[in-house]
Amino acid sequence: MRFQLPARRGRAVRLGIALGLAGALVLWEVLHSAGAPYPRGPLTVATGVPSGVYQKYGELLQGDLRRDLPGVAVRLKASQGSVQNLEYLASGQADFTFTQADAAADYHGPGASHLRAVARLYDDYMQLIVPARSKVNSVRDLRGLRVGIGQPGSGVSLIARRLLKAARLDADRDLKAVPAGVDTAPGLLESGKLDAFFWSGGLPTLAIQQLAREYPIKLVPLADVIQPLHQLGAAADFYRAAVMPPDAYPNVQHGQSIETIAVANLLVTTDRTDPALVQRVTQTVIDSRDSIGAVVHSAQQVDLRTAIFTDPLPLHEGARRYYLSVKP
Repeated sequence: MRFQLPARRGRAVRLGIALGLAGALVLWEVLHSAGAPYPRGPLTVATGVPSGVYQKYGELLQGDLRRDLPGVAVRLKASQGSVQNLEYLASGQADFTFTQADAAADYHGPGASHLRAVARLYDDYMQLIVPARSKVNSVRDLRGLRVGIGQPGSGVSLIARRLLKAARLDADRDLKAVPAGVDTAPGLLESGKLDAFFWSGGLPTLAIQQLAREYPIKLVPLADVIQPLHQLGAAADFYRAAVMPPDAYPNVQHGQSIETIAVANLLVTTDRTDPALVQRVTQTVIDSRDSIGAVVHSAQQVDLRTAIFTDPLPLHEGARRYYLSVKP
């Protein structure tokens, strides 16, 4: 005689078996993909200007990637910043890069639809630096002055022009805009060839720290242009009001916080990059947070809970696999 489960109980058993198999398949996929072979060969990471945070972060990440990706020759490619980084990535001159979220939202060049995010990293803080004796106390006070607004392909230039517009200043008519980045602007300010310069970077930025040790400077608050900035269009939605803590540059701020704006930084690749490779790169980025953060303070912000929030770009499939594999 054949034993037969009651219909209701039989359905429950079959459902349990099906769910168990589905869970096992998901687990197998995650474990299998974690150990999946990845392509060997050269890998290029576009960074930024010398003495900028992107460059230093890239140098430290390069060492960790070389350790974690045997057979992959990791190279760095200097750039002017976020905008040029996206151009390098979209054109195939780089495999991974750093960029600000607003620059990613603005980018509509060739290959824009192929851009994919690996992780949200840390926030950039907009910094307006002037000599300590300067009478500049607002962006509006820059009229007629020589102002470093970042190099043309940089995220600094993108934000600086928007801030000037929010202050009802035209960068090309109302002041002398100098295309200087953080690699050259501090020296120009110290030598009297600039009256002010903008910088967008993690806190603290080494070049600003070094300048402050050699030359008295002050940081200009940007709170008065935040509201008009947010009225400039959709891309401005990626800027948020933020406060630079007193210990960002202790010998400059003298215990005072500075109201400014912040924008998220992303690590980006394209949908053409191998998923297994992206998964391993994502793991290295997360695992290296503490070691890199000991040198690049802003890297301490890298966190699994926020890394997946990469708007305006979707996550790469390889990054998604990694985050699923470590999901509690």
